[in-house]
Amino acid sequence: MKLAIFGATGRVGGEILKRALRDGHHVKALVRSEKLETHPNLEIILGDVRNAEDIERTIAGTTAVFSAIGTDRTTTLSEAAPLIVKSMANHNIKRIITIGTAGILDSRLSPGLLRYEGGDSKRKLTFAAEEHEAVYRLFEKTELHWTIVCPTYLPDGEARGNYRAEKDLLPEEGKEITVGDTAEFAYRQLQSQEFIQSRVGLAY
Repeated sequence: MKLAIFGATGRVGGEILKRALRDGHHVKALVRSEKLETHPNLEIILGDVRNAEDIERTIAGTTAVFSAIGTDRTTTLSEAAPLIVKSMANHNIKRIITIGTAGILDSRLSPGLLRYEGGDSKRKLTFAAEEHEAVYRLFEKTELHWTIVCPTYLPDGEARGNYRAEKDLLPEEGKEITVGDTAEFAYRQLQSQEFIQSRVGLAY
């Protein structure tokens, strides 16, 4: 397959990129600076995810999209997402897998609210969750085959494989999930129809 990856220099995005190249896929990655190692199957595109032309160059000719764009106390994510959706429509691409946050899963404590609104999350700062919610609400209005992978606390670490995944909810008593397992699960969604048009909570 030919894949577009946004956020390929980040922790999760970098692990997704490794898996895609290992399996022989061709990848186009949009990055701000030359941080990635060259690879015969990797096309590095220098640019900005908030620029429509750079998004277009990255998505053209691909069959599926991964986004692991971080929030980093900026609105980069919510600015980039509409451009990605528009470009996917331009190129008739349906499949997108993104990395979100457990804060935008459904609340178990307050039905009808998200975790970051309902008191499930101990985080006081809600900016990142609000950014990820904007993307979720955007996807809801589209016909895209989207999946938002929503890890809880995300320490560095290899894939161990003994995690739990639950549609729209964080698995009960879920406390953490490594970067490796988050990337592994997200990457596996390329071959899966199970979580089309839904959020997925991920934890051990």
